[in-house]
Amino acid sequence: MRVVIAGSSGLIGTALVSSLRGDGHDVVRLVRRSSAGPDESRWDPQKDRIDTGILADADAVVNLCGVGVGDKRWTGAYKQLIRDSRIAATDVLAEGVAEAAVPVFVNASAVGYYGDTGDRVVDETSPSGTGFLADTCRDWEAATAPADTSKIRTVLLRSGIVLSPHGGLLGRLKTLYTFGLGGRLGNGRQYLSWISLEDEVDAIKFVLTRDDVAGPVNVTGPAPVTNAQFNGAVARTLHRPAPWIVPGFALSALVGEFAQEGILAGQRAIPTVLENAGFRFRHNTIGEALDAALVQ
Repeated sequence: MRVVIAGSSGLIGTALVSSLRGDGHDVVRLVRRSSAGPDESRWDPQKDRIDTGILADADAVVNLCGVGVGDKRWTGAYKQLIRDSRIAATDVLAEGVAEAAVPVFVNASAVGYYGDTGDRVVDETSPSGTGFLADTCRDWEAATAPADTSKIRTVLLRSGIVLSPHGGLLGRLKTLYTFGLGGRLGNGRQYLSWISLEDEVDAIKFVLTRDDVAGPVNVTGPAPVTNAQFNGAVARTLHRPAPWIVPGFALSALVGEFAQEGILAGQRAIPTVLENAGFRFRHNTIGEALDAALVQ
């Protein structure tokens, strides 16, 4: 396949490019600087600029664009950047995919679509929730409409927290836990929908070639856990104590508004579409995923 990927320099994109090329596929990376070779093409989603000739030759387009939701404090400007970095890129690519009649458009989204679900299990048929993240995910997915209405098979990747030894959540937490500074956040009852980086990449490759998969797909491990369970699992994997409890008010003071939606709330999302389509996870439990990510 010839696959065009936007957002290829992030944690998931880097691993996906490497895996696809390792399988013998032709990958073109969309970049926002001058292209450094024939496997790159410059684009500027903020100015609606893209070489549609690149898309005309593509068998699939994958869009993974978006700044990290927890990378900075949620000021008004940063919240706008979270939205713009996702929705503007999706707008441009969806229009280009429709114009070029690319067979498959795979677009990132997140389980934040469901809002705070408490202990309620949700799958792809569940409604959207409330809050900034849910609103952003809903608008992000809606931006794929030009492709979907043009009969392009469009897949919406509602990803959970990706567990990797190379960065992301575990990259931030490993040092804290190593020094015995890990602990439960808030009451610990909020759910975490996790997935290993290997399964995330495998799931994207899976949906690229499955003509019967379209629409929202929860890209999460089959067994979400509470924050307290996650804390205990990380501590056991690293053989370190994790006795601390960080109260919600302290988290709010430390990171601001993001604490309420991104840390103290959660989603108990299960991957019904993937499982029904026959996808097989490498890591079915949080222990297996943490062993793969943290035990070198």
